[in-house]
Amino acid sequence: MRRIVLWSLAGVLTVCTTVLAWYPAARLAQPLETATQGRLTLLDATGTIWQGSAVLGAAPRENEPAAALLPGRFSWTLSPLVLFGRIDIRLENPAVLTQPLTVKGGFSEWQLGAGALALPADGLAGLGAPFNTLDLRGRMRLSWQPLQLARQGRVFGVNGLMQLEMDDMASRLYPLKTLGAYRMTADWQGQQAQLALETARGPLLLNGEGRIENGRLRFSGRAEAQPGQEDALANLLNLLGRRRNQNGKTVIGLEFG
Repeated sequence: MRRIVLWSLAGVLTVCTTVLAWYPAARLAQPLETATQGRLTLLDATGTIWQGSAVLGAAPRENEPAAALLPGRFSWTLSPLVLFGRIDIRLENPAVLTQPLTVKGGFSEWQLGAGALALPADGLAGLGAPFNTLDLRGRMRLSWQPLQLARQGRVFGVNGLMQLEMDDMASRLYPLKTLGAYRMTADWQGQQAQLALETARGPLLLNGEGRIENGRLRFSGRAEAQPGQEDALANLLNLLGRRRNQNGKTVIGLEFG
């Protein structure tokens, strides 16, 4: 009887090990959608949860198919230590990541290694007006120092600094070769972030401050043309916001949220 029990336990353990070893990567899509409150999903996932690849996509909306959010495929390697409560993941995607990305921690807190992500400028159109009208192009790079992430109930908190660099930004609707280069800094504290926008160079000057709180963006700033570029940028400035007088100077108010 004892031998039968031992063989049965060994059989169950073998089956469980086999299932875990070959658990399909596609099964990770649903947990990702749940963790991101329906914002992200995995497309065309291949391999296993331990070693696989997939396209990162925006989760499908009602009557709309899911679409790729970033170019290239993300490949990952997950350490078996996860079975003992230790997360150790390595992510790669040469199309957008400047270096492999590491995620380490437990089931409720993680550290995201320093890295940078190249983003398509046309993704700004997803923010709605006026970005969808401007039809922007250029180079965007999101970089960060090591970030601390923690699960807070059904949402996630982030602690650390992130910086979005927008270089050689231009619009197909306007004659200028470039509108300029800009830098947005985000100082994350949990589910809140302080934002600061500044112009590095260019005929279109943008600056302002804002805040992200519980997923909502509030931003207040101004836009203006460099001296001598007022006529070339007049129509674009009118699209960005309303004119207002500030210290005896006419500027465009940037207000979101």
